Amino acid sequence: MTPLYARHKRTTLAIATAVAAGALLTTGLTTGASAQTESAAAKAKLPGATVLLSNAARTSLIQKADAAAPETAQQIGLGAKEKLVVRDVLKDADGTVHTRYERTYNGLPVLGGDLVVHESKAGKTEGVTKAVKTAIKVASLKPQVTTAKAEKQALTAAKAAGSEKTTADRAPRKVIWAATGKPTLAYETVIGGLQDDGTPNELHVITDAATGKKLYEYQGIETGTGKTLYSGTVSLNTTLSGSTYQLTDGTRGGHKTYNKSHTTTSSAGTLFTDADDTWGTGAASSSTTDQTAAADAAYGAQETWDFYKNTFGRSGIKNNGVGAYSRVHYGNAYVNAFWDDSCFCMTYGDGSGNTHPLTSLDVAGHEMSHGVTANTAGLNYSGESGGLNEATSDIFGTGVEFYAGNSSDVGDYLIGEKININGDGTPLRYMDQPSKDGGSANYWSSSVGNLDVHYSSGVANHFFYLLSEGSGAKTINGVSYNSPTYNGSTVTGIGRAKALQIWYKALTTYMTSTTNYKAARTATLSAASSLYGSSSTEYATVAAAWTAVNVS
Repeated sequence: MTPLYARHKRTTLAIATAVAAGALLTTGLTTGASAQTESAAAKAKLPGATVLLSNAARTSLIQKADAAAPETAQQIGLGAKEKLVVRDVLKDADGTVHTRYERTYNGLPVLGGDLVVHESKAGKTEGVTKAVKTAIKVASLKPQVTTAKAEKQALTAAKAAGSEKTTADRAPRKVIWAATGKPTLAYETVIGGLQDDGTPNELHVITDAATGKKLYEYQGIETGTGKTLYSGTVSLNTTLSGSTYQLTDGTRGGHKTYNKSHTTTSSAGTLFTDADDTWGTGAASSSTTDQTAAADAAYGAQETWDFYKNTFGRSGIKNNGVGAYSRVHYGNAYVNAFWDDSCFCMTYGDGSGNTHPLTSLDVAGHEMSHGVTANTAGLNYSGESGGLNEATSDIFGTGVEFYAGNSSDVGDYLIGEKININGDGTPLRYMDQPSKDGGSANYWSSSVGNLDVHYSSGVANHFFYLLSEGSGAKTINGVSYNSPTYNGSTVTGIGRAKALQIWYKALTTYMTSTTNYKAARTATLSAASSLYGSSSTEYATVAAAWTAVNVS
């Protein structure tokens, strides 16, 4: 689970109920600007920038990699029982191809066995980035505990976390667990039902198949909080069907916005339609027919799609040109929002009294970026990799806010500044000095991985701010910042645009499911070298910014 704020705060922090009425009147348009075909980085001819591939070109590269998978496995030294399964392919401007694989052992999925193979334009393997370096081998593939015991343990874990209507969504499956040490034959059980706040449950529990010991657990539903009615008047792409307009964006992978009508079922809901193509009134309403929340959700999806496409050359969350879909009016007074990769959809509650829909740009950018992480590095949502996962959503959510250039919600390095979760007008998180929220870490220490991931994310958020803007006091878009450093050094930033390119390159090319902070330093240095060169100012600043947050 990846809530926008630490889970235990739900019962201790007041949720603000004031909403700026009249802030949003959204007019739907049936036409829009033509889609960009190149990322900003590719236009700048950075050799390591990802190029925007057509669906046909991407499919061709995947098929080629799939056909060559047995040979690739042999070339990189995998064992006879191991096989590679292609997950995605990225191509750089200089022709370098990065193929991300999952791995199997004797036909069983290897959790933590993911890797990326880097090949030159000529097809020569130049390197491999692995989630784990340990050889995959287990003494026996015969379980010593029953599936029933594994399922019981998973159900107990879910109930302990406060789940309701808890059931096993999928029977335990045999896997090889390799993410946290010695490869082990294990069961993976997925528990459904509802979490304690009404969010759908998708708890994955890993059980040692020999001893019955719980090895790991993580929540598969990506959740968060936010507030709407801050985006002002915007334009939306809609689709005319007969004499009725549908809230379907045909220019962005067919993204659709649905009405859940205060239900919590797994269905998509009812597609929003309108007679005059004017969506929303600018005022929140408890009515399930209210279009304002739907308009905000569609706008958030639109800006997030455009940010990824025009900044990085990424065509949708999965990079396959297919749009996710959004659902609003979920649950009864549900004060949350979540990304679910299994339905490939974004869902928003209506908040307190069903009059505070959680559909702001912050939420859209943050939550849908969890989808990008899930479909690239797949950072495990626990320990340091979990902090990096959460920080990635903060980083790209911030990128979306700046990209949108919306005068009603200007870009800043504050997270959740519109939702007033603390009840006193302060933001949820501060990227320039994370400790200002009372819980986040400014700097790395050996205990950072023990923190809730929303607090351990502070190290990466601080790094990103320093890399973008540098240390010390400054004012940006009317917001004052003052970023300290662990070693008292002065860091001069390289600008947010370059910092975003480096983080995206690192995430999609050099990070894996088990990346920790030390490995993130290596990944971002590799990204900076690929994009700007190992003797560049950008490379040196990446190193300096990590040192400034005590990661070496």
